[in-house]
Amino acid sequence: MKRLLSGVLAHSVLLASLLSTPVVAQELKPDHFKVVGIASTIPVAIYDEKPFWTTTLPADSKGKLTADLTPIEQMGLDDQSLLRLMKLGVMDFAGMDITKMAGDDPRFEACDLAGALPDMKKARAACSAYRDVLDRRMEASWNTKLLAIGASTPQVLWCRDEVKSIEDLKGKKIRVFNNTLRDFVTGLGATSVSIAFSEVVPALSNGVVDCAVTGSLSGNTAGWPEVTKSVFMLPLGWSFNVVTVNKKRWDALPPETKAFLTKEFAAYEDKMWETLAQSIDQAAICSTGKPGCKLGKPTKVTLVEPSEADMKRASEIVAKTVLPGWAKRCGAACVAEWNDRIGTIAGVKMSAN
Repeated sequence: MKRLLSGVLAHSVLLASLLSTPVVAQELKPDHFKVVGIASTIPVAIYDEKPFWTTTLPADSKGKLTADLTPIEQMGLDDQSLLRLMKLGVMDFAGMDITKMAGDDPRFEACDLAGALPDMKKARAACSAYRDVLDRRMEASWNTKLLAIGASTPQVLWCRDEVKSIEDLKGKKIRVFNNTLRDFVTGLGATSVSIAFSEVVPALSNGVVDCAVTGSLSGNTAGWPEVTKSVFMLPLGWSFNVVTVNKKRWDALPPETKAFLTKEFAAYEDKMWETLAQSIDQAAICSTGKPGCKLGKPTKVTLVEPSEADMKRASEIVAKTVLPGWAKRCGAACVAEWNDRIGTIAGVKMSAN
């Protein structure tokens, strides 16, 4: 707990120091940024990322700071390559699902271990407590600085056929996008399949996979109801989205620009979490065809809420498969950091292998 508080305090002190002296737009030197964004069909891209780069930032800076935003799928890139490209300075800023980078460093999925933090407020608190670790690892290994953390709607299972319980998932082929989800699916007795987000609809349509994991609203806006009959609403994670900047590019910015951007990204982070809170309710409204759908597409699929027995089984998988799997990949030092910062929030203590 002491480390948790010290990490949060250090971030707060840094943020306060950068924001203590207001920066007016007239003081900024003109600059233009090259930005790679997250998949353009998911809610955080539609309602937060695109408006921020194309409208909010130019308006707040009185036209001094502008950007070219290109979604990752239009670049022909996969998420796993983004940190490598950031390190090389191919782009200035990038939005990404941090858990997809866990193949390079297991710490990048630490605050989103599958099924460990089903509550949104606790999930945000966990990533905030772990933020200094993520930032330190990015700077040390990838020449990249962490600027903001957001999340998608709960990661749930979209299935071709009707799924009524967690037991119905046994033996199925399930699309996942990170190692911790792979651990959970293994614990289910199912087979995990890695498929890019943009390729999931044809994979579901053609039976390459039986189910696929994504956000409860992200699947809706990406057209998944067209190829699925049911959505099993078992909360498996949050697909944490981060905004990063090439460290060399950041260090070269004038102090006034850095202070201005730090304030902008703090507001942007809050906006992402506000959108998430709205999106959770909108997911159910939009995907069941109820009146009031504003953030998604009106459609009709069957939403299946997990039973008490399903949640108990999920907790068993987390304890027996998910946590040990991550501990093995990351090591004793990681486990100690996790217990100190996140375990106290999740109410779980992890053991080193």
